[in-house]
Amino acid sequence: MSSYPDDEEGVGFDGNPSSFPKDFGYGFDGDNDVSLSTGEHKPRILLMGLRRSGKSSIQKVVFHKMSPNETLFLESTNKIVKEDINNSSFVQFQIWDFPGQIDFIDSTFDSDTIFGGCGALVFVIDAQDDYGEALNKLNVTVTKAYKVNPNIKFEVFIHKVDGLGDDFKMESQRDIHQRATDDLTDAGLDHIHLSFHLTSIYDHSIFEAFSKVVQKLIPQLPILENLLNILNTNSAIEKSFLFDVVSKIYIATDSTPVDMQSYELCCDMIDVVIDVSWIYGIKEEQPDANAFDEQSSSLIKLNNGTILYLREVNRFLALVCILREDNFDHKGIIDSNFLSLREAIQQVFELRSKAQSSLLTSPDSPIITNGGGAVSPESPLSPSSVNTS
Repeated sequence: MSSYPDDEEGVGFDGNPSSFPKDFGYGFDGDNDVSLSTGEHKPRILLMGLRRSGKSSIQKVVFHKMSPNETLFLESTNKIVKEDINNSSFVQFQIWDFPGQIDFIDSTFDSDTIFGGCGALVFVIDAQDDYGEALNKLNVTVTKAYKVNPNIKFEVFIHKVDGLGDDFKMESQRDIHQRATDDLTDAGLDHIHLSFHLTSIYDHSIFEAFSKVVQKLIPQLPILENLLNILNTNSAIEKSFLFDVVSKIYIATDSTPVDMQSYELCCDMIDVVIDVSWIYGIKEEQPDANAFDEQSSSLIKLNNGTILYLREVNRFLALVCILREDNFDHKGIIDSNFLSLREAIQQVFELRSKAQSSLLTSPDSPIITNGGGAVSPESPLSPSSVNTS
């Protein structure tokens, strides 16, 4: 899947729901990585683990569209690699890939700088190897990071599970979970929460896991989930995802459980839309045009009576819905509700942008923050705009 050329600097919201301001970013409390041009706070994600655990492969596959087979030729990381994930994707943050041999006890290691502005720490464990040493490193890493920044989200990727049987996968997850938790309890840090994910670069599990990581850095997540719940209820939709079309990370979904097969279908649909758009949607006289724009939409009917429906939210985001074919008879209502959803999403991030600007310019601003997200007395999310008839 191709990425898109960057927006021109200084272009703000123009009143069109398909055009989002560049400075509404995710943001989170305590981040010190600020874009000087926009004042945007970018979340920082640290990627840690032992050597050859698969850290660099994960980054290349998820954010650079490298084929999993090509990662076999990647060299081992021998220094901290810092990268801005901002290839015109909605998902914009810094990711720091750490070499496995780094020593946190070394006096030259600046813990305050490394962990002070961190939003999430992803620790990768090779499930096909003896993970005793990895668990010890995990305990040291989490303990050190928590002392510097208690607000860090700790994520453990039990990686390379594609070569394991289902029973062994679950047994490994239970064992790693139990041992990691016991180590923290012994250290008196049983209040630290670790999230565990079974991952592989050879299927969609790594995208699904990174989706969960990124969502924890989005302060507007509860509002987006509520919007999708309202859309589903009033449009007879069974499942809906709000996707970043570049990375195929879903930044929000409704409150129903995520089925891995449904998620994979939605990812494949996005690939099809982008690929077909690049082949047939770009005119020769417009070589720099976007393959994904406000006219992008897709409808796929499966042979089991299920419909996949994709609509463009903006050039970075797509709404992908799963519903029964019988419920698609009222397509006009679904489209009308989608327009209301798109406008509400725009207002959410526009409000966030204004709140950040107000907080930066006036410490006595009346805007209230809750978990990093701005709350306005007059919410733009009134269900009255949703069509149910």
